[in-house]
Amino acid sequence: MKKINSNEISSVIKKQIERFQGKIEVKKTGSVVEVGDGIARVYGLEDVMASEVLLFPNDTYGMVLNLEEDTIGAVLFGSDRFIKEGDEVVATGKVAEVPVGDALISRVVNALGIPIDDKGDIATTKTRQIDVVAPGVVDRQPVKVALQTGIKAIDSMIPIGRGQRELIVGDRQIGKSAICIDTIINQNNSDVICIYVAVGQKNSEIARLIKRLEDHDAMKHTIIVAASASDPAPLQYIAPYAGAAIAEEFRDNGKHALIIYDDLSKHAQSYRQLSLLLRRPPGREAYPGDIFYLHSRLLERAAKLSDELGGGSLTAIPVVETQAGDISAYIPTNLISITDGQIYLGTDLFHQGVKPAVNVGLSVSRVGGNAQIQAMKQVAGRLRLDMAQFREKEVFAQFGTELDKATLQQLERGRRLVEILKQGQYKPMSVEDQVAIIYCGVNGLLDDIPTEDIRRFEEEFLSHIKDKVNDILTSIKEEKQVSEKTKEKIKQTVKEFKCLFILSDDKKDESSEESKDEVIKEENKLQKSTKEDKSKKK
Repeated sequence: MKKINSNEISSVIKKQIERFQGKIEVKKTGSVVEVGDGIARVYGLEDVMASEVLLFPNDTYGMVLNLEEDTIGAVLFGSDRFIKEGDEVVATGKVAEVPVGDALISRVVNALGIPIDDKGDIATTKTRQIDVVAPGVVDRQPVKVALQTGIKAIDSMIPIGRGQRELIVGDRQIGKSAICIDTIINQNNSDVICIYVAVGQKNSEIARLIKRLEDHDAMKHTIIVAASASDPAPLQYIAPYAGAAIAEEFRDNGKHALIIYDDLSKHAQSYRQLSLLLRRPPGREAYPGDIFYLHSRLLERAAKLSDELGGGSLTAIPVVETQAGDISAYIPTNLISITDGQIYLGTDLFHQGVKPAVNVGLSVSRVGGNAQIQAMKQVAGRLRLDMAQFREKEVFAQFGTELDKATLQQLERGRRLVEILKQGQYKPMSVEDQVAIIYCGVNGLLDDIPTEDIRRFEEEFLSHIKDKVNDILTSIKEEKQVSEKTKEKIKQTVKEFKCLFILSDDKKDESSEESKDEVIKEENKLQKSTKEDKSKKK
């Protein structure tokens, strides 16, 4: 019989004790009381934070929205099909955050910052909380640098500055998103990084947008945050905040960013859905009482930071949809009161063929001329007033009233200005081109050109300047103002170009003369052939 050596046993036990490293793992857990419609009620998590991320079974994440006496209300970022009553819920101890940094540029991500463009993982370790307090008054400086959209009607009359919040409001399908896309394309040669947040849009629309930006080489400075109509309401709710967090990383590092929220009416609807499911009391139009705070804390994050903080800027262009042009509805009025102005697109103008359909009377920029270069201020100062007077007198002209010569002249000039401000989609213009053509229109240099020829005149005139008299555009670009010398040059160039420009009527006359010649030739041929036939018969 083998003896047991107590010394050996004790030495083995001692070694094991020495090697033992006690790691205590503490987990805050609770259990699901009720689940359904993307909402879960959880019991047992007594010390969680608002907006804290929770881990549900099947690797489904959620976020705390309601802190109640006995339970908490959480929204789920995935399907609730595999979550049932009694399941364990783990508190992560982290507030909702997204990855940020330069690695996101030219990528498409969802509301959680997870890439959805099949280009692999995003190589960044930096993250930011999605919902933070906006910079205070002391941390900001006035908006005084222009953010060029490339759209004549906006840059001349409703200018947008870096750090501003400018709302685009109008009915569906009248060009709200088109203005946003053109603005992104126009940043190709600037230092502005664009973040486009698509909320509640169809996947096909988002895919078309990405294709357009790629075609115009604009994805190289753009990040797209997509929460489509097929995504759960919680993802649509946090998408704008995630986009703002991504944009703030650039702003806080002294760079310039532009964020577009398209659109916030869908965002408000997703929040209304969550609030009603969480049994929060409804208010006007069934929206919860904090719907104003929801958008104000989002839009206040747009700012031009002080020089001490690096001087970076974040410009916000929120989009809101109206029903039958009703800007007095709850969400549009809220957003109009939060933002620094609005661009109102009119359905009637759109159907008249005025694109972009900017209604000058209802649109305003509260930053005004501070967000324009001196050259644009010089030429567009009268433009807004001229357009307002034209619209007013156009109404009287419809009644067939006899009008004096001055009014008729004002109407004729107004019609030409309307033609000048029309612009095709995906064709943003440089600011010097805009200044040159608006100067011609406002100062009556195009009054003798027929209205139907104005757009063709503009196109050919600008290409003529670029080819022959490029110093006009160069001086506007470098000096940022229109000097007396430049004004005289523009007048002289317009005078010379008018001699070269062929009006539509002249073209018609030429074409009719050509067609007459062709008819005569055909008749002569027929006569010859009949004579030849007769001679052969003889």
